[in-house]
Amino acid sequence: MDAQPALPWRLGARGRWWFDLTLAGVLFAIGVLGHVVAGQLTGAILTAAQIFPLVWRRQHSVPVFVAVAAASAIQAVILDLPIAGQLAFPIAVYSVARWAPRGHGVAALLVGCAGAVVAAWSWIGGFGAPEITVEAVTPYVITISAIVTSAWALGFAGQQREAYVAALVGRAEQAERTAEREVQLAAQDERTRIAREMHDVVAHGLSVIVVQADGARYAAAKDAAVAVNTLGTIGDTGREALSEMRRLLGLLRTGDTGVRPQPGLADIASLVADARATGARVDADLPEETTGVPDGVGLAAYRIVQEALTNVRKHAGPDASVRLSVRADRDAIAIEVDDDGRGAAADADGHGLGLIGMRERAEARGGTLHAAPAPGGGFAVSARIPL
Repeated sequence: MDAQPALPWRLGARGRWWFDLTLAGVLFAIGVLGHVVAGQLTGAILTAAQIFPLVWRRQHSVPVFVAVAAASAIQAVILDLPIAGQLAFPIAVYSVARWAPRGHGVAALLVGCAGAVVAAWSWIGGFGAPEITVEAVTPYVITISAIVTSAWALGFAGQQREAYVAALVGRAEQAERTAEREVQLAAQDERTRIAREMHDVVAHGLSVIVVQADGARYAAAKDAAVAVNTLGTIGDTGREALSEMRRLLGLLRTGDTGVRPQPGLADIASLVADARATGARVDADLPEETTGVPDGVGLAAYRIVQEALTNVRKHAGPDASVRLSVRADRDAIAIEVDDDGRGAAADADGHGLGLIGMRERAEARGGTLHAAPAPGGGFAVSARIPL
């Protein structure tokens, strides 16, 4: 199994809680205790009011920002000096930009920039002081605004990064699900192919065995030598069918690749010989050159002819004759199998499982197949498979 890509390291829910608690605790200890030691009780109270809400900055970032901003506004009215609690304001801005909707983060940034003006004016001397000038306020406003903007930018970047990572993880999971579905579909297609191959092998082998066994039973009463030869043919057919089945079943076993060559166009001659050995009258017109035919096309043609001859044995009757034509043109293989038996009167409507398998083989290679009772009697199968 392939190794899964490692996700970025991050704190768990418990780790995040302890981090926020520790951050608020350290700021609280430094700020509040520092103001208490200095005898600044008002500064200690305002610092506590600004820092304490940071414990819930992840779960409730907007209410925490409102609480910190309100405490900062009260400080601007009561005190004209900076206090340690003002460190909580950029942290609150960062939290809104990081975990709240984008519009809320922009609003927090604007409030912070407005607060920079208020704080700078308050620290210099307060509103209405005649000595305050724009030149004196501007450095403070720029510095505080830069701190607030940096906090907002870091929070926004963290939010974008988290969204990007989530999108990557989502796409990776979707790709994994798609790959699993493709594997399942490929396995299903392979099972269908093997089932179709099994049907062709078993149907053909058993048809030959049944025909030969019936002939041997009738011939044994008159000529034992004929029966012996027929039994030999039955044995050969059975062994060949078993060999084909072992090869197909081997594809289902781990470690077995089924390396025996698949039958092709050149092997159709053996099908004709087997049919003639069972007493069928087969007039075959086969191509002399088959080297330019792809293996997949040759296998499909072989199985179509095999199934057609098997159907002749099962449905056409004992006295039927068959005309088989296989032509290999430059662009396609053309197959025609016609018999003059009783297929038209034996419920042969072209919808049997074997005929469906032949049609699927042809269509899988981009070809066509037509199978139906012939107008003058018998049954006709014609197929065309592109090269």
